[in-house]
Amino acid sequence: MGSPGLLGRDGELQRVGELLGRARNGRGGALLLTGDPGIGKTALLRAATSHLPGAQLLQVDGYEAEATLPFAALQRLLTPLRGHLAALPEQHQRALRVAAGAAEGPPPDRFLVGLGVLGLLAAAGEEAPLVCAVDDAHLLDEESADALAFVARRLRAESVALVVAARDEPDLAARTAGVATLRLEGLAPDAAAALLRSSLPRAIDPAAAARIAAATGGNPLALIDLAGELGVRDLTESSFAEEPLPVGRHLEAHYLRRVRDLPAHVQRWLLVAAADSTGTVDVIATAALELGLPATAADEAESAGLVELGNLVRFRHPLVKAAAYNAAAGTERRRVHRALSTATAVGGLVHLQAWHAARATLGTDAAVADQLERVADLAGRRGGLSSRASVLARAAELTPTGGQRAARRVAAAEAALGAGAAHRAQDLLDDVDEDELDPLARGRSLVLRAGLALFTADPALTRAGADVLAAADCFHGHDTAAEQLALVKAFDHTLPAERAASGVPLRQLGERLRAGAALAGGTASVVLHALGALVLLPHREAVPALRRAVEEISGLPDEQLLLYGPTSVALTTALWDAPARRALLERTVAAARDAGSLQVLDTSLWILSSAELQGGTPRRAAECIEQVRELRRAIGYDAEHVVNVALLAWSGAPREQVLAVAEGAAAAGFGGVHAAGVTALGIRALAEGRYRDAHATLAPLVDDPFLHVTPLVLPDLAEAAVRSGHRERAEEVVRELEAVAAANGSLWARGTALRSRALLEDEPEELFRAAEDALAAWDLEVELGRAHLLHGEQLRRTRRRGAAKEQLRRAAALFEEARAPVFAERARRELAALGEGPAVASAAGRTGGAGGAGGAGADLTAQEATVARLAASGATNAEIGASLFLSVNTVDYHLRKVFAKLGVSSRRQLADRLGDPRG
Repeated sequence: MGSPGLLGRDGELQRVGELLGRARNGRGGALLLTGDPGIGKTALLRAATSHLPGAQLLQVDGYEAEATLPFAALQRLLTPLRGHLAALPEQHQRALRVAAGAAEGPPPDRFLVGLGVLGLLAAAGEEAPLVCAVDDAHLLDEESADALAFVARRLRAESVALVVAARDEPDLAARTAGVATLRLEGLAPDAAAALLRSSLPRAIDPAAAARIAAATGGNPLALIDLAGELGVRDLTESSFAEEPLPVGRHLEAHYLRRVRDLPAHVQRWLLVAAADSTGTVDVIATAALELGLPATAADEAESAGLVELGNLVRFRHPLVKAAAYNAAAGTERRRVHRALSTATAVGGLVHLQAWHAARATLGTDAAVADQLERVADLAGRRGGLSSRASVLARAAELTPTGGQRAARRVAAAEAALGAGAAHRAQDLLDDVDEDELDPLARGRSLVLRAGLALFTADPALTRAGADVLAAADCFHGHDTAAEQLALVKAFDHTLPAERAASGVPLRQLGERLRAGAALAGGTASVVLHALGALVLLPHREAVPALRRAVEEISGLPDEQLLLYGPTSVALTTALWDAPARRALLERTVAAARDAGSLQVLDTSLWILSSAELQGGTPRRAAECIEQVRELRRAIGYDAEHVVNVALLAWSGAPREQVLAVAEGAAAAGFGGVHAAGVTALGIRALAEGRYRDAHATLAPLVDDPFLHVTPLVLPDLAEAAVRSGHRERAEEVVRELEAVAAANGSLWARGTALRSRALLEDEPEELFRAAEDALAAWDLEVELGRAHLLHGEQLRRTRRRGAAKEQLRRAAALFEEARAPVFAERARRELAALGEGPAVASAAGRTGGAGGAGGAGADLTAQEATVARLAASGATNAEIGASLFLSVNTVDYHLRKVFAKLGVSSRRQLADRLGDPRG
């Protein structure tokens, strides 16, 4: 007997109802319902969405057979919304079409698909409130699960509610991190006893009912089905009520008994239906016919109350399906899967045909493995890297011992890492027999191991450059393009470790880069020639090659810029070309967003944040870090501990905290992060007037140089040396800096060289003014502010008070705008010594980059501050949404709040209020 209604779930129904009510009012959200089998997730989902007047309802269930078919569930869910596709940006339309297999194109990242889904749901919600109900989400294909989790985390100001029901499973919990969760527990004692009584044909003693309710933990399915099996007398007299009942085991045993009580042909039909998992009537019927089962078997299974027949075959409960499958011996299951493979082949269902063929195979089978590899390739073309990894892993299991099996495991690991599943990738690599790999596969394996070390912050990343260099050696003579690209990556993978890099001396790396440039022409050759020159040649001799490479990368289309954009930072930094560096990195960031390449996006934003602290501004560095945090939140990673250690130092964090973070990074192999943090502490010591500390901190970094990074420290060391009495060292450093400036012609290098030389001269006025002109020409705010600061200090010492105030006010204003508080405080101290404070707007009156402080009584959140800054810079709502992984509706919602808090009514007023954010 079934339940007469949903008892004891008033609180849960209210929670879901509140979510749906907010969606009706344009405040979207999501809720994940979890709990044990039989706890009532499906019943709650159906009850909550059974009556939605004026709203649209989309429903989809997860199916095991679709688990390796990328975006399968998403395609079924979104089919009714195809009419809204035209409202999306072109790249989102293309991503959705390719993911659905309806168009050819570059494989989309699953999160780019997620952005498309978010936009599609938002567009549909404009027409009428939209409710999406997803059941058995633990059986969704991984790509659909990731995309829906992404949407769940980003719903804000849309008329959309997403309600998802799933069993408690670790993998799903990891995918849905950051999504509001409601875990269903057993019914309260009164409701459980009432459900038990309503499920029995006659009355039961209230005390016995209470004991049984307690023993089942209030599990509704256990109360209904076990009551039906045991009867009133057995329940009343049973001793199991003294302790909690192991519900899952009893239910499974209960359904298993019911299955085994049926005739053999009905059991076999149930096995076919359970093994099929899609519920497709035609497929099940074809397989049953292949097995010689009578046509009446389906009706008999329905009469037994275990399935419902309709457009689809539905089991009473997933535990029934599990019992039907587990009741059969392995031989019988394989026979059924062979029949289903034949049946799906008849219907042209290539993916399912291969899936069932694999399940029907015992041991290895080269033909089935080849079939699976073709399916994996199809998944990869649709952007299904998780599915590709799973299918290739199974193909490897079915492949006879040898090189092909090992290569398939490497390919599966590559796909897993591409999907962000680092641990799965590592497990696959650990199963590879290196002796079975051919040179190409061995090279790919080495590149992959280096990528894993970087992705997981494994201390082994100190050898990552050497490992990728070894991969290039594997490719030599087999694949020139792969060899050249590996050489570029070998350089890139050496940079995070910097001075801690091991396994290959820098000179040896440089010689290999130079040799690789001669293998073939094209962009890789030009870039390798420049990188080799950077490592091997004096700066003056390397400049022409560096310039040519920057020009080459600048002319690349976006899809190729994703390969070389991160590399460009070393080339442009070596040239002291801050404008080109920022332009290339910003283009790379935009290209990565458009392509949905979140790993490149994350890396590029990190690099851009670090670069902005040398030749840029802490304000822009903080904005980049906030965008990294938004990206991490969007994909379900922890964002609260995302920090740029150098930015911490610039922002005035305690020295002990900065050192602790820097040393933690060094322990993980990130020597570059450690060096950046220490350098920033040295610069802060300069700002605070602790010149001996600054010299002691910065001198060792220059004495142990590392490529393009070290020359940027020369102006800071020069100032520290002059102020701490090391004049001879200062002369030496300034001469080196002047030689760099003469060689590359950079206004940044020229300006800092002039500023540094001025510190050594008795009559520095002309030098300071020339330095200021050079630095102002490239909008190098912090460097320019430091020139004005030093100039003002010099004027104050020579008692030219009026001119000193003018210079110091300019410095303070630049530091305030750039969010460089330690230097701003120094400028204010200097002005105070002249008898007045700085005539500039207080930092408290502007929108903060890192902390989200508002102005004039405003209190902007970090996200509102970032939206405000992007809007003030001229970005459209769609562009802001793409930057922060938000829908246009949510951007508009945040902007309205920003306008209200800041008391402005237009973007022009916003730009005026925030200053020039493009500075």
